[in-house]
Amino acid sequence: MSYQLSSKGNNQILCYYANATNQIQVVRIGNIPNWYFERVVFPGQRLMFESAAEAVLEIHTGAVASAILSDKIPCYVLRVIEEVSFDENLIVTEKKCAVLAC
Repeated sequence: MSYQLSSKGNNQILCYYANATNQIQVVRIGNIPNWYFERVVFPGQRLMFESAAEAVLEIHTGAVASAILSDKIPCYVLRVIEEVSFDENLIVTEKKCAVLAC
């Protein structure tokens, strides 16, 4: 079951994660009270999601019955940063990139 984060707080961030392995992964966030996030991420698949800044993404790799916790990544590390740039004609363009992927 997945609950939406409260829109009252401003600590929500947009995050990006990519499964760079050749194995199916289950990613989940369980350290935020009254909120739970879990997704299956296939090899090469990319995932964008919103979370609380203090959330920690757990990466479980391997077969469904024998998946092991292979990593824990604080979501602030996965935060997407939006860059706004102006060209000569004053047209605004946006570039979205992950902190670690720019």
